[in-house]
Amino acid sequence: MTAAFTLNAVSHHFDGAAALREVSLSAAPGERVALLGPSGAGKSTLLALLDGRLRGWRGEAEVLGVPLSATHAPPREQRTGAGFIFQEFALVDRLTVYQNVMNGRLSRMRIWPSLWGRFGEHDHLKTAAALDDTGLSDLARRRADQLSGGQRQRVAIARCLAQDPRLILADEPVSNLDPAHAERILGLITGAADKRGIGVIFSSHQPDLARRFADRIVGLRAGAVQFDKPSAQVTSDDIAELYHGTVPGAGLRVVS
Repeated sequence: MTAAFTLNAVSHHFDGAAALREVSLSAAPGERVALLGPSGAGKSTLLALLDGRLRGWRGEAEVLGVPLSATHAPPREQRTGAGFIFQEFALVDRLTVYQNVMNGRLSRMRIWPSLWGRFGEHDHLKTAAALDDTGLSDLARRRADQLSGGQRQRVAIARCLAQDPRLILADEPVSNLDPAHAERILGLITGAADKRGIGVIFSSHQPDLARRFADRIVGLRAGAVQFDKPSAQVTSDDIAELYHGTVPGAGLRVVS
């Protein structure tokens, strides 16, 4: 069975500073993986690489069985398998909830219909299902700039689900939310993924939520993997060492 992703000895530098250091990881289809680590650990860089947006890295990387290039963006037809949930939501404020979620279908369409926004019945069905799964059906006609932070994050999740991905990548998806909303949103993401049989890779600064919603936790520090364990086996000592232990290559500036 094709892995959700595979990384082999991947490294990357920004202006000479190490962001990723010889990272080798893989995830099974449908697996939920949390990336934990302090600011500058490389979590966002790793997710950007898996999303096909990072250039200039070294090593080998595959997502859903498709090799990634360090010099070129993936072809449009290969980008649809992985959906991305951004920390800042990335909504179009003047559009309605329905229109924002429908935008998730654009990558599934041929070039010309997508440019003109000519959506078919299948696109509307996928959008309606995503709205229903995220509890947004009653807000479908509301403009995005009239929503609360939690509602905006649900729209971003619904847009990702409407894309019909096989893998969800989420960069700090609950960092802007209070603890109660953060728990609900992570439950929503992982629950929707389980329903569809797709994997989730999310970054977080919250070990307790990572333990609860991930099958596995990867600890990153200064761009290097410090541990890779089933969530139930991650100890308080692991977390303390991850956030307060010795930084590999001390003195180097690192970028998240």
